[in-house]
Amino acid sequence: MVDLELQREQNYVATLYARLDALQREAEQQLTAVRRLNVGGNHQARSERDTFARLYEDRIVQLREVDDRLAFGRLETASDADDGSIYRYIGRVGLRDDDLQPILLDWRVPQASAFYQATAATPLGARARRHLLSKGRSIIRIEDEILDAELLAGEAATHHQGEGALLAALTAQRTGHMSDIVATIQAEQDRIIRSDLKGVLVVQGGPGTGKTAVALHRAAYLLYTHRDRLKHSGVLIVGPSPSFLQYIEAVLPSLGETGVVLASVGQLFPGVDATHEDVPAVAALKGQTTMAGVIERAVRSRQRIPERDALLDVNGDRVTLTSELMAKAIHRAQTSGKPHNEARVTFVKNALNALSREWLATLKAGGASMDESDLPMLREDLRSAEAVRVALNTAWLPLTPQKLLQDLYSRPEWLASLTPRFTPEQRALLRRPRNAPFTIADVPLLDEAAMHLGEYNVVDAAQKRERKEQRGRDIENAEAAIANMAVKGLVNAKSLADNFAELGDRATTAERAAVDRTWTYGHVVVDEAQELSPMQWRLLLRRGPQRSFTIVGDIAQAASAAAASSWKDALRPVLGSSLEADRWRLEELTVNYRTPSQIAEAAEAMALAHNLPVTPARSVRASDWPIETVTDAADAVRRDLALDAGGTLAVIVVEASLAAVNAALTAEFGDAVGLGALGLTRQVALLTPQDVKGLEFDAVVVVDPNAIVASSSRGVGALYVALTRATQRLYLVTDGPLPEGLAPR
Repeated sequence: MVDLELQREQNYVATLYARLDALQREAEQQLTAVRRLNVGGNHQARSERDTFARLYEDRIVQLREVDDRLAFGRLETASDADDGSIYRYIGRVGLRDDDLQPILLDWRVPQASAFYQATAATPLGARARRHLLSKGRSIIRIEDEILDAELLAGEAATHHQGEGALLAALTAQRTGHMSDIVATIQAEQDRIIRSDLKGVLVVQGGPGTGKTAVALHRAAYLLYTHRDRLKHSGVLIVGPSPSFLQYIEAVLPSLGETGVVLASVGQLFPGVDATHEDVPAVAALKGQTTMAGVIERAVRSRQRIPERDALLDVNGDRVTLTSELMAKAIHRAQTSGKPHNEARVTFVKNALNALSREWLATLKAGGASMDESDLPMLREDLRSAEAVRVALNTAWLPLTPQKLLQDLYSRPEWLASLTPRFTPEQRALLRRPRNAPFTIADVPLLDEAAMHLGEYNVVDAAQKRERKEQRGRDIENAEAAIANMAVKGLVNAKSLADNFAELGDRATTAERAAVDRTWTYGHVVVDEAQELSPMQWRLLLRRGPQRSFTIVGDIAQAASAAAASSWKDALRPVLGSSLEADRWRLEELTVNYRTPSQIAEAAEAMALAHNLPVTPARSVRASDWPIETVTDAADAVRRDLALDAGGTLAVIVVEASLAAVNAALTAEFGDAVGLGALGLTRQVALLTPQDVKGLEFDAVVVVDPNAIVASSSRGVGALYVALTRATQRLYLVTDGPLPEGLAPR
């Protein structure tokens, strides 16, 4: 009977794959047909052809990405006629047969929610839930959860209890990349994933509770459920490090979603990829909101009224540029409401107009036969005169955010004039050479400067305005194209218009958003959010001004110097001082799925001994290995590799010791060792406590726990993070006592 049930499921899943293959062939044929269209030299027709080609290309990619574990569950419900059961299969995408009848439900539709939320006490209409465990396109095992006792009495032979899909997933070896949990989402996770799009949702949970997985699946759910709203604005997912982004990058494509931008906090300013952390004191200062005022004053100080009149040479004539004239031109530009670089156009225009009139009056008083019709000529002479250009640039110079910040850090007198309330020690923290690379804490300051400065190239700004006006015309053309191509329902006019506008590089919404600093997203997901400084939150608010956020983190794991000590403090930059209850809501994850109980208990004991606000969580399992204490990192790695248990192995060490530990490990293990993000593709990953935020490994070697604690004011939080990355085995490397509270059990 067991084999018969397995074969039945295999047969059904085979029909699903046959349908998937048919849809892929159909999309490939449509793509070929569209590419063959001869549209001549008509620009609009070429735009339509290429846009539909992109539509079919995206569809093909989506169908390929969901091939693995296409269907993973079956929900059994009572039929309306009370004459048996109805079976609904749950999978990564929804599929219909040739008659448009549903044969596979997308996991995100409301009808599939019972697969995750039903219990024997609250069955939600479900009688049983079946998990389909597969390898490739083959079903290798089925696991049943019975919710209706009548099934046990009547069909016990056809229902199979076993190890369970969840436990199998938890004990599986890690690969260096995060896997989705779509087949094993638990009830408390599902409730959060399906939470309303509106407002700020904070998801608090200790290590291993699945915060990141919930956040990513929530992004996929929102993109599906609110497709019309989010298709054009996109979703931004912010992670703590490039290593983290590499770790999670495959999750959303495996769920059929690619319309997201993944960025670390050091990548949120286009053109800058900051990976270096400032020392804690510098990062903390740069993260304070007082820096916003410093940036604003720095920009304003570059709009300077000259102290005295200037006598300028213009084609051999002497022209007086008065400070009064400049003051009026600057005032008009400042009251225009435009940012610095764009307001400079107003300043130059007003200054040249006023100066040309004064020059005309001077020439006429000297007997020249000239009138108002000569003003354009005089204005052009002034515009091209070297002395005039120097004078106007001295008063109001166009600036890039990069140059403003470099000047701020490298000119101590100017910095002092802008920071009257700073101490000399604080100013010294900000000083550095002009050519020093930008750090992660500099990114929000660059963005703050860009907000005040505006576009450096005014031509680019004008082109952006023209593109926005063109979009309205493109939508009208798109509506006609959809009717002509008979693809209503596959694409809407706004999507088509977006592709018309971006025909040159055929960019997706996500690709366009990633390079446009002014882009505003429909939803923003922030992982490890407890680490963000107030200035980083200000940046994110500019990316998500609608304040639709999913904020994921754990206050106890805060390790950065600028991190908040409570969610109330963390959310203040987002919601203001009032923090209205109807604008944010808190959900907590209470089950630790990743960390074995013996490791979780040791880590929590250490955290509580140092007064960290630990969120209690129950581990669902123990591992077969006790925590080991050794005196050498290489010895720990050697021991773990000797187990031949497979999976991933991470060595976590403070940055100050990174080079020495890397040299020691490389000497023995060679190319098997990789630093940072590279380590995720090697047998042994060598990472700092900051690098491992959000990651997990089968085995973890924590080098010198006391050094991690002493590395910063938040060192205890960093150690708590490091200890809880292991899913199976943990080694502590020390030649002395362990930190208070950390006693292997």
